[in-house]
Amino acid sequence: MSTTALMVLTTCPDKTMADAIAKRLIETGLAACVQLGQSVESYYAWQGEVCQSVEVPLQIKCLAVHYHAIEQVIVELHSYQVPEIIALPIEQGLTTYLKWIEETAKS
Repeated sequence: MSTTALMVLTTCPDKTMADAIAKRLIETGLAACVQLGQSVESYYAWQGEVCQSVEVPLQIKCLAVHYHAIEQVIVELHSYQVPEIIALPIEQGLTTYLKWIEETAKS
């Protein structure tokens, strides 16, 4: 497959925000699929303190060419000063699934 697929990971403080991000990414064709997971409890260091919060994880299946636009959407709609945004290359997978990502996410 010539097009690089990514899985972008992020978290949101609530389902409303996660829904808004997922909907925008799908409607604009930047992602083929966005999965919202069950709420998770996160512990992290922020501004010299140990913090804890409940968050909704998102898994975004997309093309690498759309990463920067996806990042912009997340930053625009997210309430965190520094949202988690991590992109992982999808190096292997079911060929027909990877082809579906390529065909569904507009290039």
